[in-house]
Amino acid sequence: MFSKSKINEPGPKSTDATSTSPAPAQAQAAPAPAAAPKPAAPKAKPAASLISSDLTITGNIKTSGDIQVEGTVEGDIRAHLLTIGQSATIKGEVTADDVVINGRIVGRVRGLKVRLTATARVEGDIIHKTIAIESGAHFEGSVQRQDDPLNPGKAAQKPAVAG
Repeated sequence: MFSKSKINEPGPKSTDATSTSPAPAQAQAAPAPAAAPKPAAPKAKPAASLISSDLTITGNIKTSGDIQVEGTVEGDIRAHLLTIGQSATIKGEVTADDVVINGRIVGRVRGLKVRLTATARVEGDIIHKTIAIESGAHFEGSVQRQDDPLNPGKAAQKPAVAG
């Protein structure tokens, strides 16, 4: 009933009935790959929120996303990635998984990764898991390493000594 034809070979397709008639039978025999369900596409990560240099915010800011501050914030900030721009001033506690400080912070800094660039000015304590301080950064305060610096209720625990 079916004969070998040149349907799948490259080149010009013929239009006679013998070469096109097997195609519908083949389509019924095996489902087309396009009919397979597609996995859900991963959600795109939203862009970082930007607090521009001409903006002053009085109050606390909390997000699970990223924030870039170029203006002034008088209050606490909690975010995933927090970038403090060179023109920024923060008066309050900042808490983030990743904190990059280029500007000024007056208050406590809590972060898994904290980075003070050469233009950073920090007046307050830094509680971190890892820290990097570039040459030229200005820092007044104490530095404390903790395994979980994002949890303020958890103080650094010293290992028990068996005796």
